[in-house]
Amino acid sequence: MKLSIITINLNNREGLQRTIDSVIGQTFRDFEWIVIDGASTDGSKELIEKHSDYFAYWVSESDTGVYNAMNKGIRVAKGEYCLFLNSGDWLCKENVLQQIFSESHDADILFGYMMRDNQDGDTVNLAKPTLHWEDFIGNTLPHQASFIRRILFEKYGMYDESYKIAGDTKFFVKALVWENATYKFIPLKVAVFEGGGVSDNEARFYERDVRLRNEMFPKMILDDLSLINSIRKIRQHTYLKKGFTLLSLIAEHLEKKK
Repeated sequence: MKLSIITINLNNREGLQRTIDSVIGQTFRDFEWIVIDGASTDGSKELIEKHSDYFAYWVSESDTGVYNAMNKGIRVAKGEYCLFLNSGDWLCKENVLQQIFSESHDADILFGYMMRDNQDGDTVNLAKPTLHWEDFIGNTLPHQASFIRRILFEKYGMYDESYKIAGDTKFFVKALVWENATYKFIPLKVAVFEGGGVSDNEARFYERDVRLRNEMFPKMILDDLSLINSIRKIRQHTYLKKGFTLLSLIAEHLEKKK
């Protein structure tokens, strides 16, 4: 099976209906669909039961947060890639999955454009052919438009449930920056992000801008101006590509300072 679509939901029946309509209408069918509901009380469970024939697995029970729910989906997923299309988000076109998987892919992570609801621009988060480690300070890949090889969660661990909104960013940093996982940019509008959820709460962005930065990027990187300058001077050599890791760059820098 090529793909596991994982949808989490909590008291967002209207948004969940949009997501369901979007996935049901896809021309590509080589996927399983997993729905994790957090014991909603707004009629979401009844909506899920109504469409249960479309789901390989669904559950409605209490959870401890977004990433706890996502991890529940990962544990039962069987597809080669996982796509986290949460309630309220929807796929841009009925043939977008067909376009993406009409060819085989070797990359660990595939990603394209994510749109924001009622926005005409092409992207909210990172969407470009070449990524650099600096891109992940204050930014991330959009999980609604990213296809993650399932085995990566076995190799690098699942989402850190102690995070409220930046657990997926931490995973991308670990996989791409520290472990040098491979990636491929697909220049397609993949999904639309509903917005208005927990990730839009400005008070929670400290996770990404403070906690995540300090936890995933060595303090010496952020404090050592000479290292930052050297990185910028040799930027063409420090893109995320086969053979480069942030660790190797740090080691090279320290060797030069001896």
